[in-house]
This record gives sequence, C-alpha cells and structure tokens, in this order.
Amino acid sequence: MSLLKQPLLYSSKKLLAGYIAWWLFWALLHATALNMIGLILPYAFVDALVFNAFMALVCLIPFLLYRFYQPRKGNRVYLLIFALIITYGYCSLAQLVLKNLMKNEASYVQFLDQSMPIRFVVGMLMLSMVTLLYLLLDKLEEHHHLTSKQSETEQLAKEAELVKLRQQLQPHFLFNSLNSISALAITQPKEARKMIQQLSDFLRGTLKRDEEKTVPLKEELEHLKLYLEIEKVRFGHRLQVNMEIDNHALDLKLPPLILQPLVENAIKFGLYGTIDEVVINIKSRRTNNSLLLNITNPYDEQIQNSSRGTGFGLNSVQRRLFLIYSRTDLIETEKKNNVFSLTLKIPQV
Repeated sequence: MSLLKQPLLYSSKKLLAGYIAWWLFWALLHATALNMIGLILPYAFVDALVFNAFMALVCLIPFLLYRFYQPRKGNRVYLLIFALIITYGYCSLAQLVLKNLMKNEASYVQFLDQSMPIRFVVGMLMLSMVTLLYLLLDKLEEHHHLTSKQSETEQLAKEAELVKLRQQLQPHFLFNSLNSISALAITQPKEARKMIQQLSDFLRGTLKRDEEKTVPLKEELEHLKLYLEIEKVRFGHRLQVNMEIDNHALDLKLPPLILQPLVENAIKFGLYGTIDEVVINIKSRRTNNSLLLNITNPYDEQIQNSSRGTGFGLNSVQRRLFLIYSRTDLIETEKKNNVFSLTLKIPQV
C-alpha cells in the first residue's frame, strides 16, 4: 500500500449530495421492482430503504479506505476478496434487521431468504462498480497532476531559454560599443563621453524590460532609437535610418528587445565592407490581427560571402518567436537587386 500525498479533488459536498440522490433513486427503483413481482408497496419500501441504506454506507468504504491508501498492482486481487467479505457482511446485517422488523410476516421472511443470493450478486456488482469508479477517478486525477507538472516544467524551461537568448545578445553589442569608445577616447573624447552616456541609458532600459513579456511598439521604437544613437556615434554620417511608422500600429504589442538584433544585423551587413553612406529602412503597419515590420538594407553578396557571420542575431530572434508564439513562419527574408529585406510578423493575441 502507498500513501497518497494529496486529498482527492472530487471529495466535495456536491459529490456527496449527488451520491445521496443516486441511492434514493436506486431505492425507488428497488421498491418498484419488488412491488411489480408481488410484494405489497409498504413492505417493498421498507425492504428497499433498509437494503439500500446499508449498501450506500458500504459503498462509502472504498472512498474512505482508498482516500489515503492505494493497493499496489500486485495486491489488487485483494480488492475482490475485500468486496466479497464486505458484501456478505452487509447482506447478512440487512437480512437480520429486516427479519426483526418483519418477524410476524412469514411470507415476507420466506421471500427474503429466497432472494438473498440475488441480493448478494447485485450488492457485489454495485460495490465492484463503485470501487472501479474510484480507481478510475484516482487515475484521472494522477494523470491531471502529472500533466500539470509537465506543463509547468516545460514553461519554466521555455522562460529560462528566453532569458538566456536575451542575455546572449547583449555582450555582442556591448563589446562592439566598448571597442568604439576605446577608439574614440583618444581622437574624439567628447564623442566617447557621449557614447558612454548613451550606452548607459540603453543598458538601463534593457534591464527594466527584461521581465516584460510584451511592450507597445512605441516603447520598442524609443529603445531602438537609443541604440541607433550609439551606432551613429560609431559610424557617423555613413549610417542613415529612415522610419515609416503607421500611427495605428504604435499601440500594438511585440516581445521586448526584438528589433535591436534585427537592426544590428541590417547595419552589420549594410555598412561592413563599404565606406559609402547606407540607408536602413524600417517600416511598420497593421494588417488584420498582426503587426508587420519590414527592415531593408543594402546587400553586396560578394562582400558578404567573403565575410560570412554566424547569423546568431537572426537565429536567436527566430527561436524567441517560436518559444513565444509556437510558430516558425513569423520571419521572412528576401535578397533582391542588392537589397536584403526582412519582414517580421507579430500576432496580436
């Protein structure tokens, strides 16, 4: 036998009320059946009430006994033995009570003795049914508990991976910024100080947003502008960013810090390997029940083939979106006429 760790979920007042109502209904059927085979109605009701009262009490025993203890699989044969003993006991007790109540009614006593084998079989079946019902409910409760624990574990693992992905993005950007500050510290100390302040504001905002699941687009864009100010100190007039933002999309939600790695990816592939001015275009619009964001940058395939990156930023965003929305079709990329275009689709749930 093994001790159950929690009380049954289904031991409630409503279940008890339903249990009593069932046995009253069963007693009415019992009395009706006895009356139909010739037993007068008063005797039939007394017989039905006594037998079913005992049966109802006996059928509570599995619920009370197995509430805290469960037989192991190898010992479940004892359930049958237990049911036989309990059924024999309550039938004998009910027979004794009815004989005392009806001791002056010889015909009823004779009918009672003759019907005991049938009553025993019915009682055995009823007790077995109640026991099996209990075991089924217990298995369902155990399955529900395990499923709940598994879902909770999966959710914790998903959240841990999301945190890890966000944290992995920061060092990559931070190292680039510190390298730029180091280069500016000697030649342009004023710009270096400005970049340090901007970097401080950006990182402070990042820490505040780490625990948020979604943020409005307007907040994400404000944070993105801090990042772009830092990058403009690094690249000067070479970096130009053009934003076309639909006002109807500003309140739509998206995961925090999702745009920065995508724009960083656009800057990397647009500016690296060239000394010309480069324009990064960022557009947003609302369509049906989604937020669409499009980022484009110049793309020289020959240069990129010779200095191919790891693609970590784009891959991490795809993974984050899959963990949050359970979809793999939220990012589309296209290379055409030396332009790299990325479209991000954020469902509004």
